[in-house]
Amino acid sequence: MKRAIMSVLSVMGVLAFHFRVQAQTTDSLLAQATVHDCVQYALVHQPALKQSQIDEAITDRTVKSKLADWYPQIGLNYNFQHYFQLPKSNFGGNIIQQGVENTSVVGAGLTQNIFNRDVLLASSTAKTVRLQARQNTVNNQIVTISNVSKAYYDVLLTQRQIQVLVEDTIRLQRSLRDAYNQYQGGITDKVDYKQAQISLNNAKSQLKSASEILNAKYATLKQEMGYPVSGTLNLVYDSATMVQQAISLDTSTQVVYDNRIEYQLEQTTQQLLQAELRYNRWSFLPTVSAFANYNLAYFNEQFSKTYNTDYPNSYAGLQLSLPIFQGTKRTQNIRIAELQLARSNWDVAQLKEQINTEYTQAMATYKGNLNDFFVLKENVELASDVYTTVNLQYREGVKTYLDVIVAESDLRTAQLNYFNALYAVLSAKVDLQRSLGTLTPQTF
Repeated sequence: MKRAIMSVLSVMGVLAFHFRVQAQTTDSLLAQATVHDCVQYALVHQPALKQSQIDEAITDRTVKSKLADWYPQIGLNYNFQHYFQLPKSNFGGNIIQQGVENTSVVGAGLTQNIFNRDVLLASSTAKTVRLQARQNTVNNQIVTISNVSKAYYDVLLTQRQIQVLVEDTIRLQRSLRDAYNQYQGGITDKVDYKQAQISLNNAKSQLKSASEILNAKYATLKQEMGYPVSGTLNLVYDSATMVQQAISLDTSTQVVYDNRIEYQLEQTTQQLLQAELRYNRWSFLPTVSAFANYNLAYFNEQFSKTYNTDYPNSYAGLQLSLPIFQGTKRTQNIRIAELQLARSNWDVAQLKEQINTEYTQAMATYKGNLNDFFVLKENVELASDVYTTVNLQYREGVKTYLDVIVAESDLRTAQLNYFNALYAVLSAKVDLQRSLGTLTPQTF
């Protein structure tokens, strides 16, 4: 009976573990994913962002470690010494031995920094160093948002391309059937249905290639998101909303340097370089610390009786260390810090030019792609009307099958170009928002 109960409990434990693991796996997956869902998932699960958060924690601990030097430092020292030959000295012309064979000292010491420029530097830059770590995380978040958004739109583009090719294949199958029936009826020769077969084979080949590419693009999206490789990812979207998002952007917006995280990082770097310059200018200042020690000394000729009697002593004091001459080390270090700061000023100037160039290129690309989008959207409507008309005329014997092939090819091309243009606009919008510094976790 006991064995049966233990067996049942064991099975229940295994099942509980299985359901717990399954629940954890389910929690880490998205049932349906919009671009917003994918980005939010990536901000939580992306390995690079996890590393950035760990880097922040390391930086915080490093700062605390540096600041710990302001607190009292307490240490314990122990020493035991046995003389095989006691030291001798000359005293009044007589050679005498000094000391005993066994000596030991146990001591406790305390030191307290009063002024130390290393610790002062850590104190004055602690907030800035932490800020720099947070800004690096934000920078990685912005990169992740950009990469995930583009990968998401790329998957949607391929899905729409597949949809176009599927519709094209259906049309070509119908055209092949019509052409073959007309050939069987003696209305046309075999050229028409063979051309239809060639077009159908080409469409199937393109469809197969697009399907394989879709798998690769899904893999890229999952990688950018930090999504489980074996997890199912179903993308959902609303075409009308997506089009509205693509065209809803104020193109009169001007770039503001302070909005760019790269510019903020440069400003933070300059603050740290200025602190480093002050640190080197302080090198003439003394280092001041207080100390106190309490020792217990033990002496005896016999090892077994070494610790029978202790002889305590204690003292406290103040230590000051003042550099008087260091060659030209202080001067050189100050000059190096000044040059690094001057170089940083040029980094800022160069970054401003880079930001302006990125903004100009991103704005030009967005406007050009947006214009192409509107033109190609109209082309889809025109190509659809042409194909419908030509197909009807072919069935009535007015147009040749070559006209149908051309019209069908124009329609497929127009549809594919339209979706390519939509993806290009969405991608260009992401680049433009990034160049403006408005692509942030708070605004996405």
